[in-house]
Amino acid sequence: MHNNFSFMLVDDTGGDMHFTEGSSSAVTPVLRISQLDAFELDTALEQLVWSQFTQCFQHFKPGQLTHFEPEIKAFLQLLLWRFTIYSQSATVGQSLLSIRYKNDLSQAQKYQPMSRQQKLWYALCTIGEKWLQERSPDLFTNRPTESAFHKAKYLIGIISGLTKVASLLNFLIFLQKGRFPTLAERFLGIRAVFSRPQGIRQVGFEYMNRELLWHGFAEFLIFLFPLINTRKLKSRLCSWFSPLDGFKISDATLARQCRECALCGKWPTLPHTIGCDHVFCYYCIKSYSISDMYFACPKCALEVQKVEPVKLQLEMTDFNKS
Repeated sequence: MHNNFSFMLVDDTGGDMHFTEGSSSAVTPVLRISQLDAFELDTALEQLVWSQFTQCFQHFKPGQLTHFEPEIKAFLQLLLWRFTIYSQSATVGQSLLSIRYKNDLSQAQKYQPMSRQQKLWYALCTIGEKWLQERSPDLFTNRPTESAFHKAKYLIGIISGLTKVASLLNFLIFLQKGRFPTLAERFLGIRAVFSRPQGIRQVGFEYMNRELLWHGFAEFLIFLFPLINTRKLKSRLCSWFSPLDGFKISDATLARQCRECALCGKWPTLPHTIGCDHVFCYYCIKSYSISDMYFACPKCALEVQKVEPVKLQLEMTDFNKS
């Protein structure tokens, strides 16, 4: 025995949604965000179809499609309308979100698809309007000021302005009521509904909390890392775990140290010292000390006291012995 269970859901459409499980006569209102997402998907599809169409003529002479571009776009939109709205009472974006148009002028409780007249008027209000907006600048250029074309252009401009104001007011009403996001839908009496009843949505916030935690931790590390002098910390650790014995200037070990810059590891050019027993190239130590006012020797972690040239008097025998 089949049992029917009645549910009542509250959504952001401004009213309650009633439907009966297992009943095909239920009509479920659509969330505001779902209706707007459907429009975005339809716009992206139109752009994709147009880009694919233009790629077919990329090897032709440039500008061949420019003069007929509004008519070609209208023709492609008519093809989409024929296989979406006309045949299924739903656009591609609505089909992806399980949405379709309902004839809101019908008083029947069951779902009623769009009538043939509504579908034709929908194509005229959407495709025809876009074609007129793109073609109107070419229709009224190079026309006499006192001609009927100029008056028609002025009239069309007034109607376009009033339509934009009406569309803005309609959108504000849509944000409050949750129905008829466009002026064409309100004028034609078609409303978006879900194709099948929607169950209660249970949202889990564990994943979101985890993402927020890691995001906050990453921001803390990004803020903290620039405050740490990693070069000085590295030199300090090296001095702790691998200390080097000091040596006098006259020792033969100094001759070996003078053959290598403590920064670049090459033969020191214009050798200088910062107060410790290690030698640096002049350009190396000056660039490091200018960029870091707390620069320390990477070998012994001694901070820069003063940069002065190395004065040594070594015999060549010391280098040969080394």
